Amino acid sequence: MGFPIVCSISITKGKNPFYVRIPKGLAVTGVIMTDQVRSLDFRARSASLICDCPDLLLQDVLIIIKPILF
Repeated sequence: MGFPIVCSISITKGKNPFYVRIPKGLAVTGVIMTDQVRSLDFRARSASLICDCPDLLLQDVLIIIKPILF
Protein backbone atom coordinates (compact mmCIF):
# COMPACT_ATOMS: atom_id res chain seq x y z
CA MET A 1 0.00 0.00 0.00
CA GLY A 2 1.12 3.51 -0.73
CA PHE A 3 -1.09 6.46 0.19
CA PRO A 4 -4.67 5.30 0.81
CA ILE A 5 -7.46 7.76 1.56
CA VAL A 6 -8.75 7.10 5.08
CA CYS A 7 -11.23 8.52 7.60
CA SER A 8 -10.50 8.92 11.28
CA ILE A 9 -12.24 6.60 13.74
CA SER A 10 -13.29 7.65 17.23
CA ILE A 11 -15.09 6.10 20.17
CA THR A 12 -17.02 9.33 20.80
CA LYS A 13 -20.67 9.10 21.84
CA GLY A 14 -21.41 12.46 20.20
CA LYS A 15 -24.02 12.81 17.48
CA ASN A 16 -22.89 14.24 14.17
CA PRO A 17 -24.38 13.79 10.68
CA PHE A 18 -20.87 13.02 9.42
CA TYR A 19 -20.37 10.08 11.83
CA VAL A 20 -21.10 6.56 10.60
CA ARG A 21 -21.41 4.03 13.41
CA ILE A 22 -19.29 0.88 13.00
CA PRO A 23 -21.47 -2.20 13.51
CA LYS A 24 -20.78 -4.55 16.41
CA GLY A 25 -18.76 -7.67 15.78
CA LEU A 26 -15.83 -6.05 13.98
CA ALA A 27 -12.27 -5.69 15.29
CA VAL A 28 -12.73 -1.89 15.33
CA THR A 29 -15.38 -0.06 17.37
CA GLY A 30 -16.78 3.46 17.38
CA VAL A 31 -17.70 5.80 14.56
CA ILE A 32 -16.10 6.66 11.24
CA MET A 33 -15.64 10.41 11.08
CA THR A 34 -16.33 11.09 7.42
CA ASP A 35 -15.50 14.77 7.87
CA GLN A 36 -11.91 13.75 8.68
CA VAL A 37 -10.78 12.45 5.26
CA ARG A 38 -7.00 12.31 4.77
CA SER A 39 -4.23 10.55 2.94
CA LEU A 40 -2.04 8.29 5.05
CA ASP A 41 1.51 7.13 4.33
CA PHE A 42 1.30 3.48 5.46
CA ARG A 43 5.04 2.91 5.17
CA ALA A 44 6.13 6.00 7.10
CA ARG A 45 3.71 5.18 9.93
CA SER A 46 4.41 1.42 9.89
CA ALA A 47 0.63 0.95 9.69
CA SER A 48 -1.08 -2.38 9.15
CA LEU A 49 -4.55 -3.53 8.18
CA ILE A 50 -6.69 -4.48 11.21
CA CYS A 51 -9.83 -5.68 9.42
CA ASP A 52 -11.77 -5.32 6.19
CA CYS A 53 -14.65 -2.87 5.96
CA PRO A 54 -17.99 -4.55 5.20
CA ASP A 55 -19.49 -3.49 1.86
CA LEU A 56 -22.62 -1.91 3.37
CA LEU A 57 -20.55 0.16 5.80
CA LEU A 58 -18.27 1.31 2.97
CA GLN A 59 -21.31 2.33 0.92
CA ASP A 60 -22.67 4.39 3.85
CA VAL A 61 -19.31 6.19 4.13
CA LEU A 62 -18.97 6.77 0.39
CA ILE A 63 -22.44 8.33 0.17
CA ILE A 64 -21.30 11.00 2.61
CA ILE A 65 -17.77 11.63 1.30
CA LYS A 66 -18.45 11.34 -2.44
CA PRO A 67 -19.43 15.04 -2.78
CA ILE A 68 -16.19 15.98 -0.98
CA LEU A 69 -13.97 13.81 -3.19
CA PHE A 70 -15.62 14.40 -6.56
